[in-house]
Amino acid sequence: MANLALKEAGNRKFTYADYKSWELKEGERFELIYGEAYAMAAPNTTHQLIAMTLAGEFYAFFKGKPCKAIPAPFDVRLFYGDDESDDTVVQPDLVVVCDPEKLGPEGCRGAPDMAVEILSPSNTAIEMNLKLNLYQEAGIREYWTVDPENKHIGVYRLQGGLYVIQSYRLQDTAEPAIFPGLKIELSALFG
Repeated sequence: MANLALKEAGNRKFTYADYKSWELKEGERFELIYGEAYAMAAPNTTHQLIAMTLAGEFYAFFKGKPCKAIPAPFDVRLFYGDDESDDTVVQPDLVVVCDPEKLGPEGCRGAPDMAVEILSPSNTAIEMNLKLNLYQEAGIREYWTVDPENKHIGVYRLQGGLYVIQSYRLQDTAEPAIFPGLKIELSALFG
């Protein structure tokens, strides 16, 4: 499915069943949020270098443990429905899934334990605010936004159904509250 087909669809709301039937060009990716399709721009070099560094750190930490760290592209069906009528499929840059029952052949069925999004010029403030609210509603226990431009990580921890934010700067070491012992030194990440 190309952008043209999306424009022709008008105000139609899409489901996962629609999403999986789209015939996309190589490299073309979409997310589906509450039935609306959002085209995803190709990530830039800085984004990819940070993604690889994080994926390596997370992979090494979780190797041999029950939780799995999985990098994008990887479909996360936040409000999973067996009948494929769910209308939200996102592709965070990195997710951690601890419940093996949530790992289906097509991706994650339900909210992962952790999601990481690396900001890029194509991410808008509206998009990131939408995802913050979406991830909170879905119950993702910890959500990180990694900002390469400002060399900053925002860590959102779910407490009482709402996110509480903690900020980390270049001289800091970020550590997920839900995974003690996993440490990300920002100077190395952004170096």
